[in-house]
Order: sequence, then C-alpha cells, then structure tokens
Amino acid sequence: MPELPEVNALVEFLDTQLSGAVVAGVELASFSVLKTFDPPVSALQGLEVTGVTRHGKFIDIDVDGMHVVVHLAKAGWLRWSDNLPDTRLKLGASNIAARVRLDRGDGPHVGFDVTEAGTRKGLAMYIVRSVSEVPGIAALGPDPLAPGFELRPMLARRMQVKRLLRDQKIIAGVGNAYSDEILHAAKLSPFAIAESLGEAEIVRLEAALHDILTEAVEEARGKPAEELKDDKRTRMRVHGRAGEACPVCGDTVLEVTYAQTALQYCPTCQTGGKPLKDRTTSKFLK
Repeated sequence: MPELPEVNALVEFLDTQLSGAVVAGVELASFSVLKTFDPPVSALQGLEVTGVTRHGKFIDIDVDGMHVVVHLAKAGWLRWSDNLPDTRLKLGASNIAARVRLDRGDGPHVGFDVTEAGTRKGLAMYIVRSVSEVPGIAALGPDPLAPGFELRPMLARRMQVKRLLRDQKIIAGVGNAYSDEILHAAKLSPFAIAESLGEAEIVRLEAALHDILTEAVEEARGKPAEELKDDKRTRMRVHGRAGEACPVCGDTVLEVTYAQTALQYCPTCQTGGKPLKDRTTSKFLK
C-alpha cells in the first residue's frame, strides 16, 4: 500500500507535470472507482489544473476550484504517460480503473492511469467542490510531518501502539509498512499499550516517527512513479522480511499473520527476545 512517503513523491511529481495543464477528459473503466456523482466527470473538461497536494494518503488535484481526489488503497497505483493513446478505455477490460487526460498545449495528450491489482477493490476517486466532502479526508488526524505536530497527547489511549500509528483518524499517512519500521526503530513491541509507555519509550517513538518518515520522504523524492514501490521494499528493515536477519542485531525477523495482512518485528530489538503470539483479531486491523 502506498503510504505517506510514496504518496508525497507522487504528489510532487504530479504538481510539476499537471499545473497549468487543461483537462481534456476523465475516463472511467470501473463501476466502483468513482464514489461521487455531482459534479460529473464532464464538468472537469476544459478546466485548468492549479495544483496538486496531499492529505494523508489522499492525492488532491485542484482543477480550477474543483478537486479530483484519489485514494490508492492497498493495491492501487498511478501510471504516468507523456503520450496517452487516443483509444478510449473499455469497461473492465484491464486493471486500469480510470484515466485522466490532459492538454499542455505543446503536443500529444499527457496524463495518467489509475490502476488496481487483485480482486479486492478499494481504490477510490472523488470529484468534489471541497475536499471536506470526502469522508476520509474530513476524518483525518494530523499529518506527522506537519509543523507543530505532537505525538505525545495522542498516546493517552488504551490501544496497541501499532494500531494507533495506523489509525488515520489519529495520525494521517502511516500504514502497515512504516508502522513496522517505526516500532522497530523505537525498540517497541507492536502490541505495547500506548497509554502504558514510559518516558524513554515515548521519546524513542517520537524520534522514530519523525526520522523514519523524513528519511523515507527524502529517499522517495524525485523518483519515477514506476520505481517507488521497489524502492520502498529495498529500504524496509523488518517489514516484509520475515525469516531474514535483523540488520541491527542479527536475530531472525518474525511475523504475526492476520486475516488480510501481517506485521513483522525483531524479537531481540522489540520484545525482549520473546516471540509474540498470533492475536488474530478484526479489531487490531481497523
């Protein structure tokens, strides 16, 4: 799943490519991708893109005061083209869910396809007059890299710290992968209870949240969209590396599997050498 660093890189790339371009059309190839009906996609045609920004894991394309908002969910991605084909998309014919076609006045149409792999469809696109109309954005917690962000007050909750980091209503932009990396850097168990953390643990968690995300944003910045996924995987220390050696202590990275996902951790670095029990609960995944 694209998280804050990858979405940030996509937004910066799109902002340089789209600002000043005119929307030539928006094509849909999936019944489920568009979550709004007013304004219609046709209302965007002929309007100028004025900027692209990020809200958590949401991409927000400002089109002369209207907004095309995209959430890539678990298996979505964005594929850029400097020369889009003239043929129109066919409904359900490929993994392409939508296409945004733009005219920069200097050649063929440019733009991007929004794609989604797999059978579980979570990709979402909204066309709205205000981003506050998107339920996920309206409910977002603060951005962890925004000036003045404070983690400490958010920890006064009786919930697992892994779940807290992933809850978009508490902190915007962190998902499964980076929460694993943050907890590994902070030397904390993913099952630790947030309100029970000691002062030293809080300080480590604050530093890890800032440092891991800042480093990842800088590493992702400027990379082509097609390289961001592989780049993210290569930078992970424990996430997705079950059975491999921890790069810090050399112990074997372990995994706890859930119905639809999994977490990875180092027992020596994070749990005092003790393997975690597989506490499969739907509550943990929310």
